[in-house]
Amino acid sequence: MANFYSGKVIWVTGASAGIGEAMVKAFAKKGAVVVLTARREEELKRVQKEAGLNDSNSLILPLDLYHTEGIKPAAEKIKQKFSHIDILVCNAGVSQRSLVKDTSIEVDRKLMDLNYFSAVALTKAVLPDMIDRQQGNFIVISSVMGKMSIPLRSAYCASKHALHGFFDALRSEVFKDKIKVTVICPGYVKTDVSVNAITGDGSSHGKMEEGQAKGISPERCARRILQVVKRNREEVYIGGKEILTPQVKRYFPRFFSAVIKRMKFH
Repeated sequence: MANFYSGKVIWVTGASAGIGEAMVKAFAKKGAVVVLTARREEELKRVQKEAGLNDSNSLILPLDLYHTEGIKPAAEKIKQKFSHIDILVCNAGVSQRSLVKDTSIEVDRKLMDLNYFSAVALTKAVLPDMIDRQQGNFIVISSVMGKMSIPLRSAYCASKHALHGFFDALRSEVFKDKIKVTVICPGYVKTDVSVNAITGDGSSHGKMEEGQAKGISPERCARRILQVVKRNREEVYIGGKEILTPQVKRYFPRFFSAVIKRMKFH
């Protein structure tokens, strides 16, 4: 188990920043072969270099996951170079800051396309080979918001809720094929997720929020993810005290609702 990641071919989406970048570097330290995907090729090259990876043990694979038709050909490129994919990390995503009444349907669709449908398309692209090989792991980056909802994040929460529905079903279908599914629910992690969040008209929120700024480091989050995947955990919450919030909602729903209605969100 000590060498769980050594030599494994791991495809990480959203690899150019935040949790994805930290996971690339953590996997590299464990001796994994890493495929880096995001839209910004120069940033992927930066991460590759900082992780100590090279062209023999990594692949830069720029891809706009809003356009799912590019996913299957990308998976074929990985197979051509490394023959297979051991682990898929569905990490790419975007958050939201807008009221339901102010959010265009195009923005709702955009969030679902990236946060949910790209993960589904990625899964369908790699799953048949995993079943043939009778091994594989899916690491799905959801959120605490995948288990609860708060104002200004309606579409974001919906997209994360959808991930749980899909991957819980997948887990029950493929356990007999020795394929594992781990859903990660981060709380506050110090990334640019709030800065890059989109508003109701599709423009950038552009603000680093206090909770995000005080969150745990992406590196700490990545280390924890690697630990729990190796232990075959199915669903894990990572963060500070905010990760207790879904349990408050579950066991004290009326109290949770009353608190949410009185809170100010930005």
